[in-house]
Amino acid sequence: MQFAIDYLRELRAALDGLDPGAIGTAVSWMKDARDRGRFIYVCGNGGSASIASQMVVDLVKGASYGRARRFKVIALTDSVATITAYANDVSYECVFAEQLRNFAGEGDVLIAISGSGNSPNVLRAVEYANGVGCRTIALTRSGAGALKDLARLTLGVPATHMGRLEDSFFALTHILMYACMEEAVD
Repeated sequence: MQFAIDYLRELRAALDGLDPGAIGTAVSWMKDARDRGRFIYVCGNGGSASIASQMVVDLVKGASYGRARRFKVIALTDSVATITAYANDVSYECVFAEQLRNFAGEGDVLIAISGSGNSPNVLRAVEYANGVGCRTIALTRSGAGALKDLARLTLGVPATHMGRLEDSFFALTHILMYACMEEAVD
């Protein structure tokens, strides 16, 4: 019982440490991409890959169904064949950046998720996206890791425990999605 009390207390502290202003900017960038017909790409590893995939479901279906303006979203995590081909034949470090080379352009958005903030394949994706004029958003821990400084906008979570980080990333993606899903239907 005490474990649950402590876990929930620390999760509340992490959620209380989120920056509503930065979240609002992320929502604005996502809606701008939708309104201008630009793409949103999402990437991450492990649990962050699952969060990326769920985020795409929410945007492609939940925030687009029945609307004239729809989100164009790709989870760079979802093509196992593509990821394993690059990982096997080139390197795991390039699995997201190489996919972006096929699609990404100025005005697109990349949402990069990493609990450590140091995943080489996520960092390479952000570097490439920045270089071609994408807006880059990081969901990462606020206290460490290169990702927080590399992305143009960071939604930092003040936690180090991977479970609480991932819980917070899910909450962040739901805030982003529901800000889009609950706006008036156009």
